[in-house]
Amino acid sequence: MAYLATGRMIAMAEKFSRLRVHVHGQENIPRDRGVIFVVNHFTRIETLLLPYHIHLLTHHPVWSLADASFFDGPLSGLLDMMGAISTKSPDRDQVVVKTLLTGEANWIIFPEGRMVKDKRHFRRRFLLPSRGTRPHSGAATLTLRTEFYRQRLSLLTSSDPAEADRILQRFGIEDPGPVLSGKCWIVPVNLTYYPLRAKENILGTLANVYLKGASPRLKEEMLTEGSMLFSGVDIDIRFGEPLDPSLSLLKPPISRDIGSRGGLGFDDPLPSLPDLRREAHRLMESFMSSIYRLTTVNHDHLFASLLRAYPLASIDEDDLRRRVFLLASECLAKSRVHCHTSLKTGQLALLTDDRYHKYRDFLLLALETGVVTRKEGVLHKDRSKFSAPFDLQRVRIENPLGVIANEVMPLSALQREVHLMDWLPAFVVRARVAALLERQALAEFEADYREFYRDGETKERRVGAPVLLRGRSRKVGVVLVHGFLAAPAEVAELAHYLNEKGCYVYQVRLKGHGTSPDDLALRSGADWVESVDLGVALMKALCDRVVLGGFSFGAGVALDCASRVPGIAGVFAVCPPLRLMDISSRFAPAITVWNRLMDAFSYQWAKKEFVETVPERPHINYARLPVSGVLALGRFMKDLEGKLHGIETPVLVVQAAGDPVVDPRGSRRLFELLGSRQKGYRLFPFERHGILAGPGSGEVFVSIDRFLEGVMGGAPLFEGEGGELPG
Repeated sequence: MAYLATGRMIAMAEKFSRLRVHVHGQENIPRDRGVIFVVNHFTRIETLLLPYHIHLLTHHPVWSLADASFFDGPLSGLLDMMGAISTKSPDRDQVVVKTLLTGEANWIIFPEGRMVKDKRHFRRRFLLPSRGTRPHSGAATLTLRTEFYRQRLSLLTSSDPAEADRILQRFGIEDPGPVLSGKCWIVPVNLTYYPLRAKENILGTLANVYLKGASPRLKEEMLTEGSMLFSGVDIDIRFGEPLDPSLSLLKPPISRDIGSRGGLGFDDPLPSLPDLRREAHRLMESFMSSIYRLTTVNHDHLFASLLRAYPLASIDEDDLRRRVFLLASECLAKSRVHCHTSLKTGQLALLTDDRYHKYRDFLLLALETGVVTRKEGVLHKDRSKFSAPFDLQRVRIENPLGVIANEVMPLSALQREVHLMDWLPAFVVRARVAALLERQALAEFEADYREFYRDGETKERRVGAPVLLRGRSRKVGVVLVHGFLAAPAEVAELAHYLNEKGCYVYQVRLKGHGTSPDDLALRSGADWVESVDLGVALMKALCDRVVLGGFSFGAGVALDCASRVPGIAGVFAVCPPLRLMDISSRFAPAITVWNRLMDAFSYQWAKKEFVETVPERPHINYARLPVSGVLALGRFMKDLEGKLHGIETPVLVVQAAGDPVVDPRGSRRLFELLGSRQKGYRLFPFERHGILAGPGSGEVFVSIDRFLEGVMGGAPLFEGEGGELPG
């Protein structure tokens, strides 16, 4: 009852904490009762949480061996109720063997001993030192002793019943049936924590107040564990394939001792003891290698490993982020490692706005702990932080990045990829990133084109495919974004004009475009942000400076990117709407209300999901307008309005005075909301929306070209700083 009540209490505590537990490989847990789970050790948290989660999976009691120091503090009573036994208990081995024989309980053992252990030796498992930092082989010894007695009982039941009865009495076993039919297994288990941070928190404060005599080690653990509980951490519990210890008992000397007649005490020296010890060490090396191979690799591991192995003392921040991007995108699959969920999706944010804060959080930790210093976008590392000893009491606080890099040292395939990546010249890294992103964009288009192709409606591939035009100079690259319902071909004339001037130009395809309206109906602002970010990351890898340009709604997406991504040299926005009301399609909200009403009355036949339109450029634009797409567009522009004041890069707004689609008053309001000190507004006397093609478009191109020259410092940025420019 105490065991079950404690489990419920831990479950409740876990729900109130910010721990997020993810279990993998539970299918590897044998159905036999009598399993030792061997687990890597990092905090006290696993001593409490792991028995609870294994019990949920096996529906069988789970006891554990815990370090003797754990029983000196306030956790002693709780550990007792959970079935934990101190490593210094005189009867521990006999209790473990007896319960494994009978199947009364499974066990958890932490063979590493210390919570932080130097794992460099496990990069090649046969180079383990013979003593000192070597993990404990106790778990292997206990399973071998269990199977030794099981096989001995099986043989002696017929050949020497008296000795068999004496063994049963020694262990207090009344029914030999479960013993003879059972089997013992070792299951390697890896626990990986992410993010791994240690800082002041409520547990550390309580330890200082109420545990006056607490050791520095306990206080350091409180800081680490409190951060996990209250700041939030992912815990990946990964079960490996079970190991059969009975296979290690096949050597003739061991077999002779198993079948020998006469009494053998539990601790009597056996003739085969040297062989048993060698087998225990081999078994230990096997399950420890398995434990470390099960490590769940995360972003911190990649950043720390790359920084540790980088041959130079300094590295450009953008270069580091590109190397991690390549490692995550191309090399992890080859390394065959287990990855955190955040590494299983696109890693584009690492190269742009870091919106998931993977790099920012790593950098803050590196700066706070003195692993690196930062100056003008360059990191200067302290090499000693990656070679500090791991037996320091406060190593998880004073040198967490060293500990993080140490976690993945046994992953030899990953370490090989890390070292290869670190020795690549920076220009090769940039070229590989650009090539990867270009392939990715084309592959996404081809997949969407095949899936959403509609005969008679979908345009030719060349209309919707993203295009990279390589220039003569890498000083500046231009990323062009087409408008709503359009495709990259919409900005092709401007792209070729700028390319002839020597610029690199990339024509982005916003997801949902260039295929069919059915594709666009499924897209949202997040998809369009991803499309433009890919173009920016590609161009940053190719050119020294990047300028963004967009037409109509594409101008809004370009401005959104400039508000998020640092280092954009300039933005030009052609006929940009500020709000949905600035666009002539005001019917969309009314249609949405109508559809909701039809949903309420189940009149699906009356819903309007698409509206017919008259496109300005029929060979490019969709003729059907998805209502859901218009709503996504409206939400995007509403969010953009609050971001405009944060744009500090130079901006040129170009507008047609007689635009029938975008109200010029809207683009003027957008211009006024821009936070940039260097901005210009130019009004052209055209009576159409699509001013990037047709009569007079050359004048617009010249205006944009002058803006680019101003961004590069080759000419005044605007004829009148911050004011209205003549048409």
